[in-house]
Amino acid sequence: MVELHEISEGSSSSSSTHGRGYDVFLSFRGVDTRNSFTNHLYNALIHANITTFLDDEEIETGEDLKPELESAIKSSRNYAASTWCLDELVLILEQRRTSKHIVIPIFYHVEPTHVRKQQSSFGDAMDKHRQKMEAETDENKRSQWAQKMERWNKALIEVADLKGKDANGRIEVELIDEIVNGIFHKL
Repeated sequence: MVELHEISEGSSSSSSTHGRGYDVFLSFRGVDTRNSFTNHLYNALIHANITTFLDDEEIETGEDLKPELESAIKSSRNYAASTWCLDELVLILEQRRTSKHIVIPIFYHVEPTHVRKQQSSFGDAMDKHRQKMEAETDENKRSQWAQKMERWNKALIEVADLKGKDANGRIEVELIDEIVNGIFHKL
């Protein structure tokens, strides 16, 4: 996904800001695309002089978002990623509503309808979250899980309904060029 934004200086990232914020925040599921599509997209954005935030470390499932990631998302203007952490997605979409950030979903080898209806791997992941929620014996924690599940469900539906880029059947270099050119023109 892509979101146009600015991030306060001092955040950990793969790109130096030289006193200014970031133009793009990349959100993705690390092991899936970190060393392939996301890395190529990141490099193309940097070569186009588009200052881009790419987190150097993965967030484990169940961990809280790092403060610098939350700050990056809240202060962004353009956001692009192939996949995303559900908590990041919720926060990014909140920023879209409150700060008019632009969000460009990139459906990388996934059907938007699977995201919207939580089918296939998305359905499997949500089922696992639901099982964890149901196994929780502490009523307060179980209630928190239920609230998160509801937010995640709404966020997946919302992002699937956005006009994005579909990587299925596309030559990745051409797709990346199209994404970078589109972002460059929006900046």
